[in-house]
Formats: sequence, structure tokens, C-alpha cells
Amino acid sequence: MINKQRLLETFLELVQIDSESGNEQDIQYHLKKIMEQQNIDIYEDKASIQNDTLGANNLICTLKATPNYEHLEKIYFTSHMDTVVPGQKITPTVKDDGYIYSDGTTILGADDKAGLAAIIEFIHVINEQHLPHGQIQFVLTVGEEIGLEGAKAIDKTLLDASYGFAIDASVPVGTTVVGAPTQMKLNATIFGKTAHASTPNHGISAINVAAKAISEMNLGRIDDYTTANIGRFEGGSATNIVAEKVTLNAEARSHSEESIVRQVNHMKSVFETTAKRYHCHAEIEIIKSYPGFKISDDAAVTSIAKSSALALGLEANTVIAGGGSDGNIINQLGIPTVILGVGYENIHTTEERISIESLNQLASQLLSINDVLIKQSIN
Repeated sequence: MINKQRLLETFLELVQIDSESGNEQDIQYHLKKIMEQQNIDIYEDKASIQNDTLGANNLICTLKATPNYEHLEKIYFTSHMDTVVPGQKITPTVKDDGYIYSDGTTILGADDKAGLAAIIEFIHVINEQHLPHGQIQFVLTVGEEIGLEGAKAIDKTLLDASYGFAIDASVPVGTTVVGAPTQMKLNATIFGKTAHASTPNHGISAINVAAKAISEMNLGRIDDYTTANIGRFEGGSATNIVAEKVTLNAEARSHSEESIVRQVNHMKSVFETTAKRYHCHAEIEIIKSYPGFKISDDAAVTSIAKSSALALGLEANTVIAGGGSDGNIINQLGIPTVILGVGYENIHTTEERISIESLNQLASQLLSINDVLIKQSIN
């Protein structure tokens, strides 16, 4: 059984440690201390050396198998340390409705400190109650919110698991995410010709050209598998100057590789042909931000997640997600990974919240996963 009050206090403590992406050093140090106190082997990688946008390194923490349980499948859990902005000086509030909120000026940070709190409580219970278990790794990452950058920097040789569970989905606890899309980033720069605004015929407005391109582009919901969006548009210097340059940041994401390639090529072509039509040019950069994945409902890792939910009386639904997580990257490394529902709501906004019940259910599900593995080994 979990210690509900301790779990709540752990969560409240974690969300008050500032850890916006690129500034994870304080929470990384805090988590490292906890793992050391629990006699868990810790390996700190060199992610921040590989990628200077990261504020700290990933922690790969290994709980060795209980004697005589070394034969159990090796598994891992992962959660990320960083939050989106605004995530400084978070003041959590527990309200009478059973939910935890921020004070409304910041996010709450339940994404993904609820996952971290559940892992910590899981470790406490395992050690206090001397519960048998196989080898379990805890992969605590940085830079997830800025494109899964911490996970991308992990050395696969550090991971020693047959499969695992990313604790990071905005669906109810008990729900398992078995698929997520590929995301492609498209950065476009339109180069026009500057002139004084009183003589517009002497220039070519990059803003006008970009606007015409966007008006001709298929955006939003493209098909059942694919979406596309222009997220940022910047250019110009003053109202009396014809804008010489505009930059745009866009994305496409899809569960179909064929569809996302077609959509990205469409967006690139529209920018280039529109620029050419107005006697200027476009430079396009295309980056694969992260790969998609799909795990079958009858895969071992999915079955364990579903069984652990059913054992707690939860609905054991499987769903396909619209966003990515570190699970996208680790699946690509050849370690089957599903994403566990955490139950947080309105993430990435100042209205973010999570119920105390969801926190309790989440920590209980991690213990239930261990129970399922033990029972399978006996049978």
C-alpha cells in the first residue's frame, strides 16, 4: 500500500523546485539525492555536453533485482524533470474539490512531476515493505518539453530493459497510450527586397509573400492521421519599411509516414513556388523532431499495463496519442515502450491541475505492474 500523505507531500515539494527546460540542475540534484538515499545505483550521463540547450544530465537509476528474482523481465519507468514556462516559483494549492492547482500565475508542473512523485513513492514502498522485484531502471530525463532532447542524447547501452513504461500521458490513469505520431519541423525564411513604404513598388514585401503562401497552404486537420500548423511568424522592422525578410516556424505530425512526407513536401513547395512567383526566394529547413511508434494491444508491455490497471479496478483502455513523449525515442532504440496515463489536465496552461486520486492511482499502478510481473513468474 502507498503512503498517500507522503506521496502528496513529495509531489508538492517537487513542483516547487524550478525546472523549466534548460534549468533542470536543481531538480536533478534533488532526485539524485533521493536515489542515493534509497541505495539505488545512479549513472549520470553527459547529455548536457552533447546538447548545450540542456540544463543538466539524464539520470539512469537501477534498482537491482531481489535475490532469486533475477529471472524476471527487466523493465524501466521514465519521467522527465523539465517543465514548460511559466514554471518559476510555482505555488501549489490543494482545493476542496480534491484537485491540486497552481495559484494561476504559473503552470502546476504535474507534467511530469506527478510521474516523478509516483516513481519516488514506488521506490519507498518497494524498499520499506521488502517487496520482491526484478531489475527495474528509472530513466529520469531532461529537455523533454523542448523536443525530447534529453532522451535523444541517451546512450542506448545504458538502458538495460526488455520493455518499459513512460509515465507521461494526459489521459486518465489506467489508460495506456500505444501509439504516437511522427513530428516534423519546418523552418522557412522568405527573402524579399527592402524599400521605403512610400515607394512600395521598389521593394518586395516578404510579409506579403509569406501571407500569400500561407493562404494557399493546407493546414489544420489534413486527414485522419495528419495535422499541420504555422506556429510562429516574425519579420519586419518598422511600419515605414517594406519587410525584407520573414521567418516562419511550422510543424506537421502524423501517424502515417507517407502522409507526413506528402504534407511536408506540400508546405515546402508552396513556400518556394510562391516566393518564385513574386521574384524573391525561400530557404526551407526540415527537421525530424521525433519518430512515431505503434505498439500492438497484445504485446507483452501493453498486456502488463492493462492487467495492472484492471487489478486496481480501473478502465484499461488503449489509445493513440496526438503528441510525443520520451517513449517515442526509446521505442526507436528498440525497447518497446507504452505511455501510462497520469490524469493531469489542462497541461501547459496556468489552469493545469491533477486530482489527488489520480496521484494515488498512478503510484498504485506502478506497484501493480510489479505485482503482475511477480504473478506471471509464478504461473
